[in-house]
Amino acid sequence: MEIRIGSLSRDANEAQGAALVIDVFRAFTTAAIAFDRGAERITLVAQVEEALEIRRRNPAIADILMGEVDGRRPDGFDYGNSPYEASSVDFAGKSIVQSTRAGTVGTAAAGAAGCDPIYVTSFVVAGATARALLAEDPLPERVTILAMGDQGVNRSDEDEHCALYLRNRIEGRNPDPEALRKLIMAGGATQKFFDDAQPQYHPQDAALALQVDRYGFAMRVTREDGLLVARKVAS
Repeated sequence: MEIRIGSLSRDANEAQGAALVIDVFRAFTTAAIAFDRGAERITLVAQVEEALEIRRRNPAIADILMGEVDGRRPDGFDYGNSPYEASSVDFAGKSIVQSTRAGTVGTAAAGAAGCDPIYVTSFVVAGATARALLAEDPLPERVTILAMGDQGVNRSDEDEHCALYLRNRIEGRNPDPEALRKLIMAGGATQKFFDDAQPQYHPQDAALALQVDRYGFAMRVTREDGLLVARKVAS
């Protein structure tokens, strides 16, 4: 298996083989929490307007709109993109449409590039994602791990470290989760969660996002009726 690590939207557009799309702070941590709390499916879109249009045209698959622009909940959405906020919501049986400026954009790009399978991931499901990938039949010959960073434009410590963690897990190594947490907590991107001037970022968002391998499921994306839909899969 050939494993390539890429970063940001530019590499997502050129992804090949299986794709593991990373957004630790915060999209795919929030998605994992929503699945753990009962969500049935999450439709991933790149733009706020796409999510609103899906709700107008097909409300049955848009019980909940979740997302962010510059960290804030967009107008017309039910929830922002906070893991802490999601951790207290009952999503049982709900269909969610999620829009963010990094992870969902990367997923759409990987889908357009023809990647298959596609998994969306973060630290909380990293180990489970590696196991699910290795259980694919046939086993992918090529894997692109995509660290989507800050709005798909600037690299971020947490996504880059998660990409390396995933590669290690796929190759049979087990890095120290506590060492990763300490390293990322010391990074610049984490400080916004403790900045009173940015209340859209809750301190618990960072803590929840860095619970390495918390969940035993992966999040696999398939195309359904032209839409990219993530579902929880056992690993």
